[in-house]
Amino acid sequence: MLALSRKKGEALVISNNIEVTILEIKGDQVKVGITAPREVPVYRKEIYLQIQDANKAAAADTSGMEALKNLLG
Repeated sequence: MLALSRKKGEALVISNNIEVTILEIKGDQVKVGITAPREVPVYRKEIYLQIQDANKAAAADTSGMEALKNLLG
């Protein structure tokens, strides 16, 4: 992990096309702005983990395959 110190208004660049800017600092909260191409998904980590869990559950559910087999005979 790379740890950096940034002040309000300062930014960092990731992979030439993603910019992370510190917008505001209030107490223990930091507001961050992210500029990235539309094709690059940006998620809060807790949402990303929920998406991963939902994808794993969907992949493990074979009831749809059984229904398709029954439909096709």
